[in-house]
Amino acid sequence: MSLAASPPPADRANAAQIVLNTIRRPVVMLGPDNVITYANADAEDFFRSGAALLARSTLDRFIPFGSPLLTLVEQVRERLAPVNEYRVDISSPRLGIDRIVDLYAAPVPEYPGSVVVMFQERSMADKIDRQMTHRGAARSVTGLAAMLAHEIKNPLSGIRGAAQLLELSASDEDRALTRLITDETDRIVALVDRMEVFSDERPIERYPVNIHVVLDHVKAIAKSGFAGRIKIVEDYDPSLPPVYGNRDQLIQVFLNLVKNAAEAVGSDPLGEIGLSTAFRPGIRVSAPGSPDRVSLPLEFCVHDNGPGVSEDIQPILFDPFITTKTNGSGLGLALVAKIVGEHGGVVECESGPRGTTFRVLMPAWKEERA
Repeated sequence: MSLAASPPPADRANAAQIVLNTIRRPVVMLGPDNVITYANADAEDFFRSGAALLARSTLDRFIPFGSPLLTLVEQVRERLAPVNEYRVDISSPRLGIDRIVDLYAAPVPEYPGSVVVMFQERSMADKIDRQMTHRGAARSVTGLAAMLAHEIKNPLSGIRGAAQLLELSASDEDRALTRLITDETDRIVALVDRMEVFSDERPIERYPVNIHVVLDHVKAIAKSGFAGRIKIVEDYDPSLPPVYGNRDQLIQVFLNLVKNAAEAVGSDPLGEIGLSTAFRPGIRVSAPGSPDRVSLPLEFCVHDNGPGVSEDIQPILFDPFITTKTNGSGLGLALVAKIVGEHGGVVECESGPRGTTFRVLMPAWKEERA
């Protein structure tokens, strides 16, 4: 089989422009002086200006003074490496209010000093920072958990004791009812015990943890139990630095995620769970209570090739009591969000008809933290 000859440079340029116009994201290329040297069709709509005006304008004409976007572009030029930035506010009189975007910026080696920037605009429901949303969702059951522990468990123990006394003198028919009472009280107590985890606000003990040891431990538990017949594929970066976290709590996080993946796959003979780790130096997010943006270079993913999560559930997936399982409590992912948030990290979910990926972004261990 022979390969077609490469198209001439002019045709390649036209093909590149067609491809960029096909991408449903605003994409611009900036020269060394931040003049916009190229903008695709979506960028014209985004900046509310035609290509002719954009081609003779600098970026700061469209974004507010001191915007993090300008700092991001300079970082790309200094590092000569791509950088991602989440939840950047670029609202301005020209662009309009409430313009919150994710940014991806990368250098262009063929044109020294040039930078390509892609914008991904977020909807109003998605404008609140991810880790703050998930953290707040997990904490929304804290007061309820404390109240339940005190106000419900004590009366339940009395109800259970009374049912056991009645069972001693009850007929066979009534004895079935007393056993139903004790079983249901035990089930409620177990649910309250699970919710009590959310009321624990003590600072966690953190230290350098080898995430691959954690994942190997989780895999061993899964293979010996709920995922015994499911193929688990590993894709690890062996050079990854330690994560700054708590080993036991990280095991709890990934055990929950792997169990969810196993339940999504079910009995499908082609079902598969993927565990992966990677280093992403460009990912930064807002730190709670601080204007600084914290680097979260460690990325850990749990993927399954199940049917995916329905779109109406995805925005509230980490809220307490949200579940698609028949007998689920809806607390597993809320607990995952709480633990990851307390580690200063972020947990995300991407789902489609071909599977679901839970992505956990965490800070790396640094010697000065000791």
